[in-house]
Amino acid sequence: MSKASEKTGRIQLLSDTLAKAKSEDRAALVAYLPAGFPTVDGGIEAVKAVVAGGADVVEVGLPHSDPVLDGAIIQTADDIALRGGVKIADVLRTVREAHAATGAPVLVMTYWNPIDRYGAERFATELAEAGGAGCILPDLPVQESALWREHADKHGLATVFVVAPSSKDARLATITAAGSGFVYAASLMGVTGTRESVGHEAQELVRRTRATEGARRGLPVCVGLGVSNAVQAKEVAGFADGVIVGSAFVKLLLDAPDLPAGLAAVRALAGELAEGVRRS
Repeated sequence: MSKASEKTGRIQLLSDTLAKAKSEDRAALVAYLPAGFPTVDGGIEAVKAVVAGGADVVEVGLPHSDPVLDGAIIQTADDIALRGGVKIADVLRTVREAHAATGAPVLVMTYWNPIDRYGAERFATELAEAGGAGCILPDLPVQESALWREHADKHGLATVFVVAPSSKDARLATITAAGSGFVYAASLMGVTGTRESVGHEAQELVRRTRATEGARRGLPVCVGLGVSNAVQAKEVAGFADGVIVGSAFVKLLLDAPDLPAGLAAVRALAGELAEGVRRS
């Protein structure tokens, strides 16, 4: 098999999608949903619903028993998924069926330990074969990421690193040089969850990230943690390339009396957020 034929991942689709949003003078809407929640089939339908509502990109979470970034809402959903017996195979199936049904770029957001145990090369191969666009790896130090990035590059997958307001300029430069797809800028210190205000720290973090050489070459910066409504989405869209929303979607599914009501709610929220990310 030639190297060219191995690149079955959808990193180019991700880049094209973010570039298209920029050409329309808006930020991209990036939606996060955990695999296996409320069930594997229900999670796939939820991804379809947010894309139908207006999400440009989807992050599928790989449920983890000891998350360091996720707040109470996503932890609750992860617990439901894990008690339901969700496996990596179900995460990959979610990516495959969601991408096939929507045509949207779909990434996996995961902590490093499950990939390390599964095998980095195996995971990259199977994620690419499923039509995945890449991985967001919040706890993988960039200095220890060479093996993963080698396999990701080989298979056409993005490696998205997370930066935070506490990140020093030197670290931002290292991350933007090594990362691909986009940079995930955590808008504040702490864990995921809906908040009344996204905060001014996010804008300063985006400014500092864009000042690095890697970002100056065109690596988009997307902001997450705290965005839950159209007003906040509009605020973040004023300075970021993408707006990431997760807990607000998950909360709607948790609070819904049944799956059809939950799907209708997340589709409606995606529509409101899609209007919010249009800057004009």
